Amino acid sequence: MPFTYKTVLIIGATSGIGAGMADKLVSEGSKVIAVGRRQDRLDSFVQKHGSSKAATIRFDVTDNEGMDAFVHKVVTEHVDLDCVFLNSGVQSPTRLSRAAEFDLAKFHEEMNVNFTSLVNLMMKFLPHLQAKTIPTGLIITGTHLAIVPAATLAAYSASKAALTSFVDCLREQNRHKPTKIVEIYPPPVQSEAFHSFVFFFVFCLISFSFL
Repeated sequence: MPFTYKTVLIIGATSGIGAGMADKLVSEGSKVIAVGRRQDRLDSFVQKHGSSKAATIRFDVTDNEGMDAFVHKVVTEHVDLDCVFLNSGVQSPTRLSRAAEFDLAKFHEEMNVNFTSLVNLMMKFLPHLQAKTIPTGLIITGTHLAIVPAATLAAYSASKAALTSFVDCLREQNRHKPTKIVEIYPPPVQSEAFHSFVFFFVFCLISFSFL
């Protein structure tokens, strides 16, 4: 099943599923704009695929002050952008049985990365996608933990549950508009050896979602 979009922005593209999907989409014929914090990996991505198929922007999704400038840079330098893929996220174990030792700052940081920053990006990019005269897409990486939380991953599970609820509301309120909004639930990435299957599985999920 061919991927629908030709110019894809992937936020969170320097590791894990995001990095694998960036490579996969280039191999399927899309131009990919990879976004992440690790400049060395961004440089390697362009070296691997060439500047005609790959571009990069270094950006931290928690940089609220720089977000408008980042979005402006993307939409002005890549006027043919037709898909935004939000894939960034962090995960760390949380111990709730000792409330006095609970790291609230770390909890709020994880909620910001996994939920608030992605809401910010959705609402910044959606007007640009909806203004186009061609089919466009907004893809968000979710997780089954949004439905069945992991007790030891309270912040991650809660942030992803919030994200899923927001995306459901966003999709419903924009159901008559041309941009297709899709949340995917990929399987867990257990090892480097498991990555190739995961990336193929995620690619299939996305492709069939846009039928």
